[in-house]
Amino acid sequence: MCTRNIFSGTVISLLTAFFILTMFQFSTCKYSFKDTSPIPAEVKTFRVNYLENKAAYVNTQLSPQLTERLKQKIINTTRLRQTNNDDAHYDISGYVSQYYTSTISISGNNASGNRLTVGFHLSFKNNLDEKKNMEVDMLRSFDFDGNLSLSQAEASLNDEIIKNVVDEIFNKIFSNW
Repeated sequence: MCTRNIFSGTVISLLTAFFILTMFQFSTCKYSFKDTSPIPAEVKTFRVNYLENKAAYVNTQLSPQLTERLKQKIINTTRLRQTNNDDAHYDISGYVSQYYTSTISISGNNASGNRLTVGFHLSFKNNLDEKKNMEVDMLRSFDFDGNLSLSQAEASLNDEIIKNVVDEIFNKIFSNW
């Protein structure tokens, strides 16, 4: 009789554990974020014109890197095909409009923190739907230690600057927000 109670207790424990695990298996919550809004099926090509640097201070590496990184992001993230023709469905152009530093904190008589501000003017032309055309200005700030020179700060911030500006351009064109 005692063996029977231990056995039935073990079976009940195993069945309870199985039931709980099964409930967790089927009660998972799934969600996802979609980075791009649906690109209309008729849109097949894009062109990224050279993104010039028209700021008062010109970082000579910024324009070519922005241009190439934006092309690669569109190629790797969408189904669109790159073209250099004037009849591209999406025609993207723009320029670096601002590039300057400012002091954000002072310690004693010296700057202890600086900020590099990068402005970009985007011109987007949808050759299939002119209502989607837009021109927008974007501004990004990047803080750096006040002991660094501008060239040192540029060297350490370059990848972050390129990534952030390219992501913002991409999101303005391809996302709903």
